[in-house]
Amino acid sequence: MTGINMTYEEIVNTLQESVVKLSFTKVKDGGVRDMTATLKSDLIPEDKMPKTDANEKLQKNQTAVRVFDTDLSEWRSFRVDSLLTFNRATA
Repeated sequence: MTGINMTYEEIVNTLQESVVKLSFTKVKDGGVRDMTATLKSDLIPEDKMPKTDANEKLQKNQTAVRVFDTDLSEWRSFRVDSLLTFNRATA
């Protein structure tokens, strides 16, 4: 599955249901970044849970998605139009 054929809503819904391996082009330097990410609340440590829904602000323009990077255990974001790959991770 690639981001090119997915809407903002489809991306967020998939991330809320599972862990996803994705890659995107970084805006700053044009490099490619690989990430394993999720929005599935039971996979995010309680101390890392946002106090408010950060995606709520981004949802207005639907250009970027804020996700929890499971490898770094930190929040990151990517632009929807920069997605190169987007695949559910296998358990």
